[in-house]
Amino acid sequence: MYPILAQAQGMSSLIQYLPLIGVVVVFYFFMIRPQQKKSKDQKKFTEEIKKGDYVVTIGGMHGRVSEMEGDTFILEVERGGRIKLSKSAISMESTKAAAGKN
Repeated sequence: MYPILAQAQGMSSLIQYLPLIGVVVVFYFFMIRPQQKKSKDQKKFTEEIKKGDYVVTIGGMHGRVSEMEGDTFILEVERGGRIKLSKSAISMESTKAAAGKN
């Protein structure tokens, strides 16, 4: 009779933690996984940038890429102005939105 009682207590503790496990699973699929995908897409986007591409930075600067040097690039803005920035400063969403307007 005691083994049955122990088994019932084990099942009740598992059922007690089931909502917590469900919350963790939902949190993973709605928060963590989409963020990982977005980060992967951003990295792919910055790796595909080449000379002559029109980009928008996170800070809102618009211009064309004139030179690429490893992890940095030279952004050419109006009237011949040139700014050296890191590749991580390119905003994928803003660049795609600006390309849709042009």
